[in-house]
Amino acid sequence: MIQLYEKLFSELGDQNWWPAETPFEVSVGAILTQQTRWESVERAITNLRKTGLLQPESLAMAKREIVEEQIRCTGFYRQKTERVQEIARYFSKNSNNISKKPTETLRKELLEIKGVGDETADSILLYAAERPKFVIDAYTRRISECIGIRGNYKELQQHFEESIPRDVELYKNFHALIVRYAKEYCNKKRCDECLIQNSMNGTNDHPPETIFKTTISSSDETESSND
Repeated sequence: MIQLYEKLFSELGDQNWWPAETPFEVSVGAILTQQTRWESVERAITNLRKTGLLQPESLAMAKREIVEEQIRCTGFYRQKTERVQEIARYFSKNSNNISKKPTETLRKELLEIKGVGDETADSILLYAAERPKFVIDAYTRRISECIGIRGNYKELQQHFEESIPRDVELYKNFHALIVRYAKEYCNKKRCDECLIQNSMNGTNDHPPETIFKTTISSSDETESSND
């Protein structure tokens, strides 16, 4: 996997991702990005900031219809309003500070919030709480399959975490590089130009089918598309 990172980094460089001013903003963005484009999330974040709703207490106590109007551009805005207000209540309950919680405790509590699944929880852990949890999304699955690696969420995450140094900044940039590469190549069907397959040929120690026994099923689908 480190060869893959080095190839993507040499091609695309440092991504400086996730763009946000606070851990809470990252967490709100992680929910809003479910099933939508990042450009729409940026508009919604800007709307929330302009209306003073990008603080946990203010967002948690805001009238539902006001929040809905600010995030309407992200789609599924009624559902997402409930979810961002839930995450706001969680941050308020914890005095807007999640940094002191043990990683597994924090992950468990995040997963108990309505609308927060593995991908969203790990995005918050990595980008907001600075914890070394590798995020597995649709792009990561797609590129993993291209190099013969298949598995459910936990298996893929374990494979990445065991294959590269345990480093928060490395995890952030690697995940961001995967997303950018997939958008520029996979989404545009530039398969004949694929840099990954060419660079990864012969780097796996085992045949692809022996890396994981479990294949991805429909129940393991990612929470967000970000296409």
